[in-house]
Amino acid sequence: MFSGIVAACGRLVAIDPQLDGVRLSIDTAGLDLGDVAIGDSIANSGVCLTVIEIDGAIARFDVSRETLNCTTGLNEIGNEVNLEKALRLADRLGGHLVTGHVDGVGEVLRFLPVGESHELVIRAPRALAGYIARKGSITVNGVSLTVNRVEGTDFSINLIPHTVAVTNLKQLEAGSLVNLEIDLIARYVERMQAWREESAQ
Repeated sequence: MFSGIVAACGRLVAIDPQLDGVRLSIDTAGLDLGDVAIGDSIANSGVCLTVIEIDGAIARFDVSRETLNCTTGLNEIGNEVNLEKALRLADRLGGHLVTGHVDGVGEVLRFLPVGESHELVIRAPRALAGYIARKGSITVNGVSLTVNRVEGTDFSINLIPHTVAVTNLKQLEAGSLVNLEIDLIARYVERMQAWREESAQ
């Protein structure tokens, strides 16, 4: 589990083909790996990956073809990735509960400065749109954010200067693709409603 509070921005420095996927080498930059062990989870732009090797500031992860097919940002050397270590039970939950399992890829429609902040407008896949609610939480590239407005499959977010400065969201522009994870609570509400309807038949 994660909180969606990014600890550092790393960079994808190598992609090595494997039998059914790739091995990624991430320069973790300012992320402290002192308490990270082989087998631990680190979210890379919202994608929960397992550490298989640590070499100084370089962490390596094996990624399946399936994961690559349903996410974005892990397929090009030089890409900046948002990094967050898995939560410990004693950690503060500054964002919201995030699993690191990407639900879909959204497309940025607009990313423009508005005063000191930025407005980010994203088009979600239709299958996810029903889970996105005004004032609800959503994870974009691993960053826990609050939805300001929803119109059909499009939703907007206000980004404060700090969030823009310390995450890879600063690189977004119209046409950029982003990893989306819907709020965990929304999944359970939907399942409970579906179960009630199934049980009533």
